[in-house]
Amino acid sequence: MPDQPVEDDRRPLRAPATRARQPVQELSPEPKLFVVTGPSGAGKGTLIDALVERRGDLEVAISATTRPLRPGEADGREYYFLSEEEFDRRAASGEFLEYVVYVSGQRYGTLNREVERIFAAGRSCILELETQGAKAVEALRPETVSIFVQAPSFAELERRLRERATESAGEIGERLALARRQINEAVHFDYVVTNDRLERALAELDAVVGRELGATGTMRSR
Repeated sequence: MPDQPVEDDRRPLRAPATRARQPVQELSPEPKLFVVTGPSGAGKGTLIDALVERRGDLEVAISATTRPLRPGEADGREYYFLSEEEFDRRAASGEFLEYVVYVSGQRYGTLNREVERIFAAGRSCILELETQGAKAVEALRPETVSIFVQAPSFAELERRLRERATESAGEIGERLALARRQINEAVHFDYVVTNDRLERALAELDAVVGRELGATGTMRSR
């Protein structure tokens, strides 16, 4: 069985930036689906936030979740908040591109309609997923561009996790064990970006997206 994720890596979507987006006519004529994955602590979220700020042709998909709405959050902004019954109904009817149950029992997933909403606006869609969800999306949509983000070393990844951790030592150990297994899966994704320095890694990620959006009508070898 695949590993059950220890903790949700999907952060609440940030409030929309005040910067105006590019007009639709200036965006890519063929939007694509990008999936960014990798172990917790690799810096996926930071890179995605910076990339979306830099580019006007990308939008992050809002996840659906069964976790309770928190103070200051709004349905349809940070997440689509669903009851467990509604989540199950949508899953059974095939409305999710992917979904996962975390050890906390909370469920998170990407609705197909959210991806299509972004495409209809003329933008490419970017998802931040754990490796299990990323592989599920690739299986359903082989045209997906998958990008694995990793820390420069396992020691650095451990340092980042321990520095920001609020969990017990045992829980941190579980997350590190999961991270080690996820790192071994990096070869199964289209691109690997090492997040050693933010600006350098951001430039590499931006170049990957630009290359893919400019390569319309071509096939990548896997």
